[in-house]
Amino acid sequence: MTNNDILIRLRYALDIKDMDMVQIFKLGGVDVTLEEVKKMLTKPKDDYDYEDIDEDEDFKRCTNETLEKFLNGLITFKRGPKPGQTGFPPLTREHMNNQLLKKVKIALVLTSEDIIDIIAEAGVTITKGEVGALLRKEGHKNYKECGDKYARNFLKGLAIKYRG
Repeated sequence: MTNNDILIRLRYALDIKDMDMVQIFKLGGVDVTLEEVKKMLTKPKDDYDYEDIDEDEDFKRCTNETLEKFLNGLITFKRGPKPGQTGFPPLTREHMNNQLLKKVKIALVLTSEDIIDIIAEAGVTITKGEVGALLRKEGHKNYKECGDKYARNFLKGLAIKYRG
């Protein structure tokens, strides 16, 4: 699953409007225009080899850094600025699917049980221990990299929960 796919699915699941997307990017420290957001939300014509796709006038690749800043902006957009925080948190180099779970959990004030229920909405069973391993810091002995299956089903479950 590409970063653009994550952005598209997250936008749909949470029913975020285009102008709100621009605002969320700005809150995360990325200045983008409405046109650039629309290009990021467009699937490339040929997505078989995502890494080799040239950016054209209809598509803009969402990098790991851009997606992480968007997720940081989503937290600020949903919960407000953190008291006493000036600037933006440092970027991490963790797997993006793990970042997605952690930051959406923070933004929507979800518990581990909520994540289990959301993934169950998509028809996948996950234990509390597995969720805990996915939310751990990289390098921790119980850390587990979040695969596309869980990330995809988490976003699908969010869409079911928030969009019906």
